[in-house]
Amino acid sequence: MDDTAEQGPEQDDRTDDAERPSDEERRKRLRDRRVGACRSAERVLSRPGFLGTLRERIALLDRAAEVYDLDEASDMYGGGVVAALEEKVAGLLGKEAAVFFPTGTMAQQVALRCWAARTGNPAVALHALSHPEVHERHALSQVGGLRPVRVTGESRLPTAAEVRGLDEPFGALMLELPLRDAGFLLPAWEELTEVVEAAREREAVVHFDGARLWESTVHFGRPLTEIADLADSVYVSFYKSLGGYGGAALAGPAELAEEARAWRHRYGGAVFQQFPTALSALIGLAEELPRLPEYVRHARVVAAALREGFAAAGLPWARVHPEVPHTHEFQLWLPYDPDVAARAAIRTAEETGTMLFAGAWDPGGPGLARTEVSVGAAGLEWTADDVRAAVAEFTARLVEEAGRAGGA
Repeated sequence: MDDTAEQGPEQDDRTDDAERPSDEERRKRLRDRRVGACRSAERVLSRPGFLGTLRERIALLDRAAEVYDLDEASDMYGGGVVAALEEKVAGLLGKEAAVFFPTGTMAQQVALRCWAARTGNPAVALHALSHPEVHERHALSQVGGLRPVRVTGESRLPTAAEVRGLDEPFGALMLELPLRDAGFLLPAWEELTEVVEAAREREAVVHFDGARLWESTVHFGRPLTEIADLADSVYVSFYKSLGGYGGAALAGPAELAEEARAWRHRYGGAVFQQFPTALSALIGLAEELPRLPEYVRHARVVAAALREGFAAAGLPWARVHPEVPHTHEFQLWLPYDPDVAARAAIRTAEETGTMLFAGAWDPGGPGLARTEVSVGAAGLEWTADDVRAAVAEFTARLVEEAGRAGGA
């Protein structure tokens, strides 16, 4: 095992600056060690499929015959299994049509530029923490010729008052449901309907970034069709919650879908064959989608046990956000350096065979670390007592790692 990234302060003091790894190399080594620990641990709260080996990922298609007739002709530039997936998604969301895209980034750019052409207004009202603003390198403006207008930067969804009070016209309102970078947050149903109505009053269309919309039904207490019906168009992902190889779909009116296909071709998204991704998506819809409500409910058990475990371990400042998760994913905040938390999580897995936190740790501010916790099929096997016991093991190593870092 390569421990270079985890060398203690004493060893650091004996190392010349020229021999020390760069921050980028150190982060890479830390990530590689974390992934290795996740793969080898006997028990992990969340073991993401995408971290598996190629053999494990390919094995997902062993179940493909259960969701589609494998004796049918393969797809070429759409059609076949891709068309079947599109029809399935349109039905699940209650929309006239759906279009398959290789990425969600492409799907949303196409949707919003199509709406801009129809409304005659390139301004897109959105949250400052939304995916296009944080993770897409300004693609809306640089590629699509659109103009993002931030409704709010607060760690919550936009309010109806903010939408009504926006001081310039906009052609579309984009709502990310749930808002990942704010803690996988969802508004109350009444708040969501009021925001949509406010956009309608402004004569704007409404687009849902629903990458993780699949798991929102428990919080809203509504079926997918009723949730999606609020929006003119909806984008959904096939890998973020469903465990597919990738891909996304844009659902909405038939005319929008027809235009989106043309723009998909222009964007280079008309891929020759997509059957592995389409089949993995159909498997996810058949196997994971029905289980998501169960994951959401158990995430609330895990979140409560985390709070109790950290309080019992003497870390009452630890924060689960939101306190009662809105989906099966939520944030955990600790008053430690991210590298300290990462090393503690890795050591716990290596030394006990149990990994509580498999995700990366990011800086949440000076002296603060933040990670995302996801509860899936593996997490259902964890009781509240299991979580509290794992917190105790993790906390002991967290204090040790903090002491080492403090002595550097």
